[in-house]
Amino acid sequence: MTGHFLKRIFFFWLAVCTAGAVPCAAGREPDAPDIRRSILAGSWYPGSREALARAVRGYLSLAGTTRLNGTLKGIIVPHAGYRYSGLVAAHAFRLLRGKHFRRVVLVGPRHRMAFKGVSVNLQSAYETPLGGVRVDRAFGQRLVASAPGIRWLRQAHAREHSLEIELPFLQSVLDDFRIVPIVMGQQDLETCTVLAKALARLLGDETGTLLLASSDLSHYHTYDRAMTLDRRFIRHVAEFDPPGLFRDLLRGRCEACGGGPVIAVLMAAREAGADRAVILAHANSGDVTGDRERVVGYMSAALIRASGTDPRPK
Repeated sequence: MTGHFLKRIFFFWLAVCTAGAVPCAAGREPDAPDIRRSILAGSWYPGSREALARAVRGYLSLAGTTRLNGTLKGIIVPHAGYRYSGLVAAHAFRLLRGKHFRRVVLVGPRHRMAFKGVSVNLQSAYETPLGGVRVDRAFGQRLVASAPGIRWLRQAHAREHSLEIELPFLQSVLDDFRIVPIVMGQQDLETCTVLAKALARLLGDETGTLLLASSDLSHYHTYDRAMTLDRRFIRHVAEFDPPGLFRDLLRGRCEACGGGPVIAVLMAAREAGADRAVILAHANSGDVTGDRERVVGYMSAALIRASGTDPRPK
């Protein structure tokens, strides 16, 4: 993906925003009243239903098509404003067209509130301008009960953007699905392992769940430095190497605000039979804005079980 190509997205984004970025009422909502309202509509993505749908369709149409030759188990996507990372994210979300996932487990980092362990949102739904996205509360409750350190902290989700930003894309490519929103307060290896094992136990051999890790990469380095850091992160993902990724994150040899969610999803996807990672797209904010002094990196990837392999690792 070239900088010239991504600069087209900047002008596309401007056209979307001028078409209507005023928050409007969401579509049909679930009956339950406990809904997590949008905090991003009109800022990180367009605020009207029409403008948001048009923006997402535009990114999906510009994203390349990748042939996976296997069964999709998970994706890794960025969580910046759509102007910056929408096209990179679209490469992963485009893979979901025609798929029939009935549950999406979203794992993201905390940005606003510090807390220990992991929080699973047990509200009834999330709101976006495209409508309400139902939460799989039954699965969430089982997850909370499955291991120490996994709990439900309402405030951990109230102002957190790393999960909501993914929802309009999911709403645009999937039908009749529920979400399990998970925010990691700690990203140490033990917490990643506890979460991954809990997810693996609860999911078992089922095929109707997609795992999603939400993370941006390096933050506020020069363009060349960011590329060096991000390439190391991407290599660990491509090699399906959670321990090596954790070591290099710990040593500062690569960066990601959602390194823990990526590691946890890599581990859980492996337990679900995934044995290969496909890097779909990589860019940074400098490719969009032209400012190469302080950039943020983005990557999307697919986690798959290659055709012909056993559904569970030995």
